[in-house]
Formats: sequence, C-alpha cells, structure tokens
Amino acid sequence: MIGLVVLCSTTTVLLALAVISAARAPFDQAFDAQRGAHVVAAFDPAKATAEQLAATAHRPGVEAADGPFPQAVVRMPVDWLGRPPGPLTLVGRTDLAGGPVDRPELLAGHWATGPGEVVINQPFKGYPDNALGKPLPGVPGLTVVGFASTMSESAGGWVTPDEARALHPGGLQMLYRFTDADSEQRLTAGLDAATEGLPKDALTSGQSYLKLKQAFSAGADAFLPIMTVFGTLGLLVAVLIVGNVVSGAVVSGYRHIGVLKSIGFTPRQVVVVYLTMVSVPAVIGTVLGTAAGWALAGPILKMAFSGIMTGTAVIEPAGWLPAATLLAVPLLVALAAFVPASRAHRLSATEAISAGSAPRAGRGLKVQRWLSGTRLPRAVSLGLGQPFARPARSALTMSAIVLGVVTVTVTTGLSSTLVRAVGPNGGTGSATYVHVQTGHFAGNKVAAPKLTPEQTEAMLHATPGAERVSTRGLAEANVAGFNQPVYIDFYGGDEATQKLHVVQGRGATGPGEAQVGPAFLDQHGLKLGDRITVDLEGRQQSLTIVGEELEGNVRAITTSDATRALFTQDRHVVEYYVRLAAGADADAYIKAVKDADPSLVADVATVDMTAPVVSIIAFSTVFTILLSIVAALGVFNTVLLNIRERRRDLGMLKSIGMTPRQVVAMTVTSVAWLGVLSGIIGIPAGILAHRLITENVRIMAFPESMIDVWGAPLLAGLACAGVAIAVLGALVPARSASRLTIAEVLRNE
Repeated sequence: MIGLVVLCSTTTVLLALAVISAARAPFDQAFDAQRGAHVVAAFDPAKATAEQLAATAHRPGVEAADGPFPQAVVRMPVDWLGRPPGPLTLVGRTDLAGGPVDRPELLAGHWATGPGEVVINQPFKGYPDNALGKPLPGVPGLTVVGFASTMSESAGGWVTPDEARALHPGGLQMLYRFTDADSEQRLTAGLDAATEGLPKDALTSGQSYLKLKQAFSAGADAFLPIMTVFGTLGLLVAVLIVGNVVSGAVVSGYRHIGVLKSIGFTPRQVVVVYLTMVSVPAVIGTVLGTAAGWALAGPILKMAFSGIMTGTAVIEPAGWLPAATLLAVPLLVALAAFVPASRAHRLSATEAISAGSAPRAGRGLKVQRWLSGTRLPRAVSLGLGQPFARPARSALTMSAIVLGVVTVTVTTGLSSTLVRAVGPNGGTGSATYVHVQTGHFAGNKVAAPKLTPEQTEAMLHATPGAERVSTRGLAEANVAGFNQPVYIDFYGGDEATQKLHVVQGRGATGPGEAQVGPAFLDQHGLKLGDRITVDLEGRQQSLTIVGEELEGNVRAITTSDATRALFTQDRHVVEYYVRLAAGADADAYIKAVKDADPSLVADVATVDMTAPVVSIIAFSTVFTILLSIVAALGVFNTVLLNIRERRRDLGMLKSIGMTPRQVVAMTVTSVAWLGVLSGIIGIPAGILAHRLITENVRIMAFPESMIDVWGAPLLAGLACAGVAIAVLGALVPARSASRLTIAEVLRNE
C-alpha cells in the first residue's frame, strides 16, 4: 500500500512541479541559444551606406553585430499558412546558422542557397509539409524550400542576398547584441551610441527583444493561475496522503514494535527497523512514480501550451525535477515514519503491545454511546463513530478528500464557463451554417478566384438555400508605437454583429471603431476609450477601442467593414459564413457553390473550441482524475488500517449476529460522512478558486454571466463528489472485511 500510494503521489508531485516550473515561458534560454538580436534595426539605404552601417558593429557597447542585409517587402495576396494578406519582409542572408547574431533554427527543408528559393519563418510549433516545394503566393519566381524559426523575429522569410536585391529592397537590416540590454532605456542608449554619426533619419525602425519577450510570455503567463492552482493542489494532496499512509502504517504496527522490544531490540534499533521497512517500498514507488511522471510531463505541457507562439523555445519540465523527487519523496516518507516511530521509541514493550492492539480505551466512546441512543441502524451508528477513534488519521484523510473535491469543483466550473464562452462566440444554435474559404492550393499554385468578393457574396446570396451571408476580411497592418505588425479582421454582411461579440463596452460597428482581446490591452497598456493609429497600405487612421472581446490574439484587432473602407477599397475577404434557411440541403448548397467558383472551399461549419480552451479543459481534467485517484487511495489506506486494527471488534460483532452487508455498511459509513463534510468545505473553496482563476486568466475576459455557473443541479452533483471519492476508496477493503470469518479473527484471542 505504501509503494502504491508513493508511486501515484510521486507522479502527481513531479507533474505539479513540472507545470509550475514551465508556466513561465523559457524565452531567455531559447533566445540565448540562437544568439538572438537585442535590437533588429532597419535603415534607409538612401541615407546610410552599407559601409557606414558595417562600421556601427565596432562602436562602444556593441557586443556583436551582423549585417547589413538587404531587406525587401513583398505582398501576400491571400491568407496563407495563417498569415493574412499583406506585407511579408524578406531578408537576404547567406548563412543563417553560423552568424554572430540571430541563428534561426531550420525546421524543415533546406536553406535558401540559389535564385528563386525562400525560407519562411514559422513562429508556431510544427510546419505544413505540403507547402515545401510550392510557390510563394503572389510572388512569382519564389519557391518555398524550407521553414525556420527565430526568437528574434527578424524577418518573415529569408532569401539569398542576390535574390533580395532583385526584389528591389527598400531597407538595410542590422542585428545588434549589446553588452548592457536589461531595460528599454539601456537598449535605446546602446542603439543611439551605435548609430551616432549616421545621417539624420537613417534609422527607420528598431525592434527590441524585450517587446518580443513580453509578447511571447503573454500567452504562456495566462496559464500561470491555472497551473499554480492545480500544481499546489497536487503537492498538498501528495504530501497529506504519503504522511497519512506511512504514519498510519507505523501506528498500526505498534504491537510489532512491542514484540521487538520484548526480545531485546533497543529503541534506536526499533526506529531503524521501521524506517527501513517503509523506505524499501517507498523508494521503489518513488522510482516508478518519477519515471511515470517524467513520461507524462512532456505530453501534459504540450497540451497546456497548445496554440501559443513559442518559436524554438522548448516547453519541457526542468531537468532537476527527477533528482528532486527521487531525493525529496523518500525523505518525506522517512519523516512521516520517524514521528510516530520515535513516539514508540519512548514506549515500554508492554505499552507498545497494548497500544498497537486497538485505539486506547475510552477514545471515541462518548460519541459511540451518544450515537447508540439514536434511531439510526446500529451498523450506521457504529460507522459514524469510528473516525473519532483515530481523529488525527481521519483529519488527514478528510483533508485529502477536501482537496479532491476542490479540484473537481474547479474543473467543473472551468469547463462550464468555457462551454458558455464558446456558445455565444462561435455557436451556431439550431441553424446550419456553411463556411466558405478563398485562396487554396490547387496543384502547385494558389487557385485564382473567378469572382470578385462582391460577386462572390452576391452569388452566395443567390444560391438556393441561403438566408444570410457574412464576410470576414483579413489584413496585416502596423500600429504606431508597436514594433510588430498586427492582424486586422474586418467583419461585414448580414450577421457581422454576431462576429463582433464583446464582453465589455460595445461592438465596433461604426467607422473608426475597433475592439481587441484582453491580452492586447494588457500588453500594450490600453483601456476602453483609448485611440490607436493604424497604418494599412500606406494610409493611416485613428481607431477608438470601444469593446473588449471575450478572447483575442495579442496581435489582433477586430473591426467592421465600415472601418476597412476608410483604408482601402480592397475588401481582403478570406472567408464567408452562410446561414442556410430551415430545411435547406447543405450538401446541395455546397455543390452549387463549388460549381459556381471551383477556387472556393465550402464545408458545413462546426463549432470548434480554440486551442487554449481545449488545453485548459484537458489539462484540468487530467489533474482532476489524478488527484481524485490519489485521494481515493488515501481513503483506501485509512479503511484498510482501521480494519486491521479492529479485526477483533469485527469478529465479536459477527459473533453476535452482524451480517456481511452490515459490515460493509458500517465500514463505508465510517468514511462516507467524511465525504459529506469534505463537500461542505471543498465546494465553497473550489468556487472561490474558480472565480480567482477566471478573473485572472487573461487569455479570455469572462463576464459575470459566464463565471456564475453554479446552478442547483450542478451543486447537487458536486455534493456527491466527496462521497464518491470516499466510497470508492472504502468499498474494496469493506468487502474484504465482510468476508472475514469469526474463527480467523478470534483464534489468537
């Protein structure tokens, strides 16, 4: 039993420590491994020559520099690999892996070494195999030969210097590492010193790695409250259960201690015997639990960080964790055993033998006498009184059940909140929707649309079965004061307001209005009512933030088609949402759309949860199952020890007529009411933890209507969680106790 509990608890401890240690994204490690650029600077070639820029590498304060590299901007006409239509920066470099600054990691294919070859920067884990060898959309003569990733985000892609010059570069890029780069002020001072003496306005832009680090950690840090809650619960449950199991095993062996003392063992030898006895299974359980936890840590972390832009950063458990658990858990077991064993150290042989036979006379008798006067069935009243015979053991067991109930409550609340969040934002209700996409590969080319966006929208309206049509445009733009470009979604059509779902403020339905997600507001220090200046296709407009979305990319802005018209007449439509009339044949509608324009991809729309939502639900569910199992094992151990200590009582009760069913009822009742109390304590604590998480997880901004999910049916179900954990843990030893024969129990009396 000790080995099994230690195995499960060690697995839980290692997973808990792994998620807590990985909750802070390892940007620095990956950045340093690539010799990332502290500043990526772009210069106007008409105002500064390549020789002048190369000389800046030797200025005071510059640790290393590379460049200048020709930098060209091409336009992507379609939504490709998650990149919106808009500018794509290509930099001409010959050696990406061996330079003194910024060494991107090749993910697939090979480096661009000849004319017509381009390597695309891929900031997310994974890459599309089917894009290798295909042309870069909208850029004739360029073929994708590889995917790479750089923590410096120095380019959207790389070509050879000759190819970059053929694309008519509009800038020269320099990559700097400074000796002092701990703050924005020092980076600014270092860049000023490096560029001193250059012509005025030669520097056109400078991207700080600290801004990249902030953007990188914005998604990962959003998971910190969830990971901290579940990690802490895992540690507490593991420590409580191990301490309860080991100390209970030693207490139940006091009779054995008395026997050892009676045949000549010294008090110290008795303590050593018991520490050794519990250490052997504990060490075996620790080794197996560490191996299991280490094997599970990778997939659990991958699940937790799914959908987050991590670049080449490796999200993995810290390397010291196995060593820590291999040392700490056996020490915890030894400490848990030492306290009761040292108490036995002071007992005489006679006291130890009598103490180990059963709980001391009089303990819990007052409670038992009071319960015997009630009208409860005798088996039930006996069961209710048993925990008072070992109050400390019962308290530890109940604490573990309480934490299990807290975990179940938090997970249930999170799942309910996220389901409500997905419903109004992406739900389609009872209506059937068809999702129509533009710009896909046909062979080795992007399929050219036959119709303009206006003609496509009219065709979708006119096709039999359509009731309403909505559009989504997508473009890449720049925001004044921000180093990185942002994505802008333009919603229009019949149901645009449904796509402009906000939780605070109002939807951006008018011209010059925008709405953003909580991560965007947090990272840029903005609030509702603030204005931002957006540059799209050379035109600048001031937009007012009028709404906060339920969720949103840290680099995304949502607005309406009315705002798009202020920038450009090109609608940049990448997808359409068609609501079908009641009874319409979706398959027939899709066929008609494809016949009208084969370049369109149409399918029945489904409500898909976003990667962060799926990650939270899956991550919390795994920990809930694991902690519930560990808590149930603690109950199992407590009941097992109680039965072992009360074998004589069970034999006497059976001898006066107690049936096996009554034995089971008595044993299960002894812990079931602990489960009831655990629910009374754990459910409010879980509700509080759920509120703290939902109010501090900034991947989504939950309104009160999504946080308050605690209806009567849900609370009634949660009330059964503690009882379920207790009963499941007690059922097996209870049935074992019911099968004990009277002769077997009393033969030694």
